Amino acid sequence: MRVALRGINTVRKRLSSGRVVRYYYHRETGVRLEGEPNSPEFIASYSRAEQLVRNRHATGVFASLSRDYMRSPEFRTQLADSTRREYARKLAFAEAEFADLPIAALNNPRVKAPLMAWRAKVAETSGAREADYRLSVISAMLRWAVDNGVIETNHLKGFKRLYRSNRAEVIWLPENIEAFMSAAPVEMQQALILALHTGLRQGDLRKLCWNNYDGTHLTLRIGKNQRGGVQGPLVHIPCTRALRSMLDGMERRAAVILTTKEGRPFTARYFGHQWEKAMVAAGMETSPLHFHDLRGTAVTMLAEAGCSVAQIVAITQHSLATATRILEVYLSPTKHLANQAIAQFENAKETEFANRLQTSATAPISNTNRKG
Repeated sequence: MRVALRGINTVRKRLSSGRVVRYYYHRETGVRLEGEPNSPEFIASYSRAEQLVRNRHATGVFASLSRDYMRSPEFRTQLADSTRREYARKLAFAEAEFADLPIAALNNPRVKAPLMAWRAKVAETSGAREADYRLSVISAMLRWAVDNGVIETNHLKGFKRLYRSNRAEVIWLPENIEAFMSAAPVEMQQALILALHTGLRQGDLRKLCWNNYDGTHLTLRIGKNQRGGVQGPLVHIPCTRALRSMLDGMERRAAVILTTKEGRPFTARYFGHQWEKAMVAAGMETSPLHFHDLRGTAVTMLAEAGCSVAQIVAITQHSLATATRILEVYLSPTKHLANQAIAQFENAKETEFANRLQTSATAPISNTNRKG
């Protein structure tokens, strides 16, 4: 028996094996539906998602707090569009678990125990990073609730995270770049060169238009700097000779610079698929390197070239206040940097005395070391 269910989004994804699979999502809540359409699992998960919608219209419970938070001006105007979408998705998972939890219970310090237990369960099925992300979004909501007098305390404030990541040593080395460039299609080669010479994120690179390029500079507004429809400041990135040479030699097939073979703008999903294919063609399918590591590589190269922190953030658009923390993640302690530091040590007037030091062949031998 077929049941007519409304408000379902179908997403098709091509796996690395080439097989196409379909995923189904409840449109209003964003919850992924289990099983195949009309199966008992599918209908049950659809019913749970519909219950979430009904809970949001209740009052005094976790689900209604989530609803109010997502309707707040802080949520709508102070978060980037992509962040809002991710927060809404994470909160949908939380609502499925805590929908009818009374808001008053959030003031009790013992509420932390079930929240942390849920985080542990998510870590087992979806990984520590996803588990931490879901809990951090709940914490953001609770912080908003405290600021607006809904609850008294955020008992998740400063929770200890399970996931630790340090990709400082995961940078694209010259041999990695050469292998990729020798096997990748020209569209992916262009993307790599743009990323390496600008340090921009993939999302900004995909949206980069020809009218952003004046022959010497790229002028754009960084996507992460936009909040609630308010545009970020214009950023001016000088183009290297190599980047200018590539851009000047490219055919302008569309308004955007990076296009598919058919001359169409890349979607995030299609770009990722093409990048994975290029990595396989280059024999790098098992490599830990990702596209976003090119951003860290660009920062490392700028530092190796002798750029100051202020000069680096002028390109990457991080604030000076967070530059040191960012560089701890992006900047790899490479051999070139070490050689550069020693060269400066040897040539600085301030260290001249140290560079003159040598052992003396006539140094006296202590009594304790004499024989006889």
